[in-house]
Amino acid sequence: MIRHPFLALAAATLHALAGFALADPVIESHPAPYPEFGSILRHVAELDELLDAAQKPETLAKGFTWSEGPVWDFAANRLYFSDVPENIVYQWEEGSGVSIYLSPSGFTGESHTGGSPGANGLAFDNQGRLVLCQHGDRRVARLNERRRGFTTIVDSFESQPLNSPNDLVYDAQGALYFTDPPYGLSREISRQKGNCPVYRVSPDGAIALLTDALSRPNGIALSPDDSQLYLNDSDRKQLALWRLALDNEPPSQPEPLFDFAPFQAQGRPGACDGLAIDERGNIWTTGPGGVYILDPQGKHLGTLLLDTRAANCAFGGPDGRTLFITAHDKLLRIRTKVRGHFPFEARP
Repeated sequence: MIRHPFLALAAATLHALAGFALADPVIESHPAPYPEFGSILRHVAELDELLDAAQKPETLAKGFTWSEGPVWDFAANRLYFSDVPENIVYQWEEGSGVSIYLSPSGFTGESHTGGSPGANGLAFDNQGRLVLCQHGDRRVARLNERRRGFTTIVDSFESQPLNSPNDLVYDAQGALYFTDPPYGLSREISRQKGNCPVYRVSPDGAIALLTDALSRPNGIALSPDDSQLYLNDSDRKQLALWRLALDNEPPSQPEPLFDFAPFQAQGRPGACDGLAIDERGNIWTTGPGGVYILDPQGKHLGTLLLDTRAANCAFGGPDGRTLFITAHDKLLRIRTKVRGHFPFEARP
């Protein structure tokens, strides 16, 4: 294993400046061949068109506090992902491993007293610029050129501040969709929140409320034709994947597509969080104990069993056929037979 002690030193400096009281992370980047982690549970034969059921996920790095928000940069041939409590965005490159890409990532003030301060979900806009859901600053922001600060895209709705934007996705026309649960706020404020909103920001900057029907909307994704919006509700009392049809104006209310409660009842760790869509419209969603693979109608095809809390996932790699998974303290990947769906990133 290749240790990166300078990462721990950099994080310690950030904590001192921002008033954090977190343990310093010690990140370990694994060299190839990467250690295997977890297994594949095949439910139906259709899974064989998407995955080789004999393979296993690989561990690329570990030692993070809570890894999140992976997104692949085709232009630079690297992965970016968040460590939300540490207020850092990391980058991973084949052969080089993990290094700090951006700090601070989600809170740019002097002292944070709420929940996790860092960036969570990451995405690229239609001009190839990195966009971040910033918990601590309570906004969706765009990273400026040469990483010189941020430009706010949205930080309020009807003159009220956002909660703590969590995850985001762009459609092919450049409209931004994002979830706004309270996980970046203090526990006291978070407990007082009722249902939380999901918003759309049009290319001209106008923000609209899509729905506030879900308690804790978290992961978000779009079908390849942009007609269906998928939303994970991470409220542990009602873990479920929901589908919101966008071909009506205004959009109809979300309907349940997949129930994670039976798997939660089995004692699998974690909740449903982030998700990714492949080019065929299949849904790869984190859930209790791993990543669940569903067809567009919600049929359960198989599961990547990880026996840990899985946070998020995203397709990437030079050919778009690798699923990267952020799972608690780890960064994982697995090769797939299908490409991911990318709204306007450079096509492999």
